[in-house]
Amino acid sequence: MSRPLRWLRLLALVLVVLLALLSVPLLVVVGRRAREVAARVVFRLVLVAVGVRLRVSGAAGLATRGRGVLVVHNHVSWLDIVAVSAVRPMRALAKSEIARWPVLGWLVSAGGSVYVDRAGLRSLPATVARLAEVLRGGSAVTVTPEGTTWCGLTHGRFRPAAFQAAIDGGVPVLPVALRFRLRAGEATTAPAFIGADTIVDSVRRVVALRGLALEVHVLDEIAPGRAADRRELAALAEAAVDTVLAPAPARHPVRSELDVAG
Repeated sequence: MSRPLRWLRLLALVLVVLLALLSVPLLVVVGRRAREVAARVVFRLVLVAVGVRLRVSGAAGLATRGRGVLVVHNHVSWLDIVAVSAVRPMRALAKSEIARWPVLGWLVSAGGSVYVDRAGLRSLPATVARLAEVLRGGSAVTVTPEGTTWCGLTHGRFRPAAFQAAIDGGVPVLPVALRFRLRAGEATTAPAFIGADTIVDSVRRVVALRGLALEVHVLDEIAPGRAADRRELAALAEAAVDTVLAPAPARHPVRSELDVAG
């Protein structure tokens, strides 16, 4: 891609960031529905700014409101939460560091995120209990249960801890599969946020790509009571995501060791 277009995309992203900064005070005082609309607009503008086309299948599964649901998806890039929120803004179970990220952290926090301390395993039961409470209250919450970003053919194993919250809350689990493709249709992991990467490194790679698309496949819900325990529930969700990702070719099958919330 030409250097001028890369700089144009970076400039567009900066403008979206400024717009988001200006909207933060407004998000505090407006109603929940207005906050969701504003957040969806900002997240979609981020995708447009960096040249990512959003392709969604099964979006009706995210449209139901008024009841709790645990939304779980594979995790490759910082763009994942942007894409899911561009379809439907929702609360997230996120690593505590995200709260300190500029713009994205503020938007995620404004959405009522539940934060988890990755270094403090003793706090995990309290985090799961808090997540179950939020789900019982009728909120949709998105979780990345792999525990790491994953740069490769499929994804990492789904850890069962967060699924206990769905069981305790008596809510369904909604699996979502995310996949990046280039213009020619081949899967790519170029946008991955891994290892020693900074978010700036990832952004630079993304804006340099031509014809990048992010597919969001919303799959069938897993009803409460279908699984005997959290491990079986995690396995069911992982198998559902596999039905989309397993057949896909990938270009850079490298596993990341970067811990993320999940």
